[in-house]
Amino acid sequence: MKKLLRGVAVLAAAVTLTGSLPVLSQKTFTTDAVDDNNDDWLHAEGSRLYDMNGNEVWLTGANWFGMNCIEYSPHYLYAGDIDDLLGEVADRGINVIRFPVSTELLLSWMNGTPYQISSGGMQAVYNPPVDQDDGNGGIIKAGTYGNLNKDFVEADGKTLITSDRGFDVILDKCKKYGIKAFIDIHSPHADNSGHNYNLWYGKETADGTMVTTKIWQDTLVWVADKYKNNDTLLGFDLKNEPHGKGQEGVNAAKWDGSTDENNWAYAATKCADAILDVNPNALIFIEGVEQSLSGAMEGDYWGIEDRRDNSPYIGAWWGGNFRGAREYPITPEHGTSQIVYSPHDYGPSVYAQTWFDKDFTEQTLLDDYWYETWAYINAEEIAPELIGEWGGHMDGAENQKWMTLLRDYMIKHHINHTFWCLNTNSGDTGGLWANISCGQQAGSTKVTWEEEKYALMEEALWQTLETGKYIGLDHQKALGNNGTGLSLNEFYTSYANTEGSNLDGGKKADGNPVITSGTTAPSTTATTTTAASSSDKGDRVPGDANCDGNVDLADAVLIMQYSANPDVYGLKKPDGISEQGAENADVAGNNDGITNLDALEVQKYKLGLIDALT
Repeated sequence: MKKLLRGVAVLAAAVTLTGSLPVLSQKTFTTDAVDDNNDDWLHAEGSRLYDMNGNEVWLTGANWFGMNCIEYSPHYLYAGDIDDLLGEVADRGINVIRFPVSTELLLSWMNGTPYQISSGGMQAVYNPPVDQDDGNGGIIKAGTYGNLNKDFVEADGKTLITSDRGFDVILDKCKKYGIKAFIDIHSPHADNSGHNYNLWYGKETADGTMVTTKIWQDTLVWVADKYKNNDTLLGFDLKNEPHGKGQEGVNAAKWDGSTDENNWAYAATKCADAILDVNPNALIFIEGVEQSLSGAMEGDYWGIEDRRDNSPYIGAWWGGNFRGAREYPITPEHGTSQIVYSPHDYGPSVYAQTWFDKDFTEQTLLDDYWYETWAYINAEEIAPELIGEWGGHMDGAENQKWMTLLRDYMIKHHINHTFWCLNTNSGDTGGLWANISCGQQAGSTKVTWEEEKYALMEEALWQTLETGKYIGLDHQKALGNNGTGLSLNEFYTSYANTEGSNLDGGKKADGNPVITSGTTAPSTTATTTTAASSSDKGDRVPGDANCDGNVDLADAVLIMQYSANPDVYGLKKPDGISEQGAENADVAGNNDGITNLDALEVQKYKLGLIDALT
């Protein structure tokens, strides 16, 4: 629902029982090293998201578009260095970035013919690329005349790398600064205005290939498999703003119980299952549609002409309408633990919708639009939500009022979000950046922020309540480099039970830090329940995953760690589960091996919600 400015602009695992569980004792964690443990995956329970140990998290971020366009890289890398820009973003408290891409771009990667990053989309040099003799007995050091975005150039110091390698660089840089990421299929084809197209299929790529539903799904599965061991990429937004008017019929995205190709609910469910087949830890972000049937008159059907009175359709923002999800929720065969609904919502500066025709308030927005369109999903604990796009111009009037109301509603109701956008070149919203300029050296980038807009959005960034430290989503790596950010472990060991955060209004919480290779094994502050003695080759003791003779929180932790990262916590690994422990851990009674459901059973047992583990 946005216009991109071209031309000059482009070239310039557990339920919510944590508070009652035993608390792991505080340990010392390394927070300046990159976290390579692949243990930062998230899952859903009710309306909230949790890490592998049942600690609640809050995704509060922004969009950075460009890879969906014909430049094949995030815009403004032609004006600044990747380290400088991401360092600024992390220091400003943004803990996740939504990166729009196209199916066409992913298809080029999957086919082994990746598109080259456009020179119009990135300025990258490393000149000279290696030390050189200056001809006078001295040495010209590599990078002397230019060292900007050097990771995006080949060994010659000037040729841009391919877009797939460029994305790897971007993910590595996000990891370096403690930022998480997810991708969004913004359009089937690479196009700076591709978001205007209704569907996830039906457009041709540059080489004439028709993007089909199968290609859309196959490319997402391919990229999910490629990054399944990289928890910097947390998940996948399956399609940006599926839309279209009901009277467009098969050319518009609908949400119903059919298996029609344009039924977004059916396509999204099938695609979610296919992704979860290769990466069961990935979050799946699912947007809404534009219109739904109103039920105004008997016999109305999708594709019927609209009427001036008693319209057969109820409208919404593109990607914002989840009315169909009440009757036809997204329920993959893998379950709903990775499903996040992701509406988009905008203010009157984008379009003068009818719900802005009055002196609107939070309550009138809920009554006239928000609640039945998307807010019920969060309010009724159906699933977590992430407002994938919100934002707009600071007009000192109605649009600013709407942004403030939505921001406050998201804070009060723990709704995740990614602001649209960092870029300045979004025609009907503007961005958080006002201007970017740099010289030829890394470290020279000057970012001018839209400070008033940032200040409005900043209140909805996850931060400690009293000291205002921004909270990241990486267990080991603190968010940013200037000391204003925390790792998830730092928050849950030192801040959650003293000052809390702006999530839930400062409610104190005891947390369970993720113990990884090289750190001290967890102990509990609560009395544990002693079971019959268990050794690695002894009798089975249900729930005793670590074979220490007790059934306690440490067993639930090990089960979740095993489920999330078997490469580290798998059978016969130094920090992993033993064969006897694996036998003990399988207690959910559903014959599906060790999963987070087994950890949940252990926690229920510890809380007295069930009498025994079997």
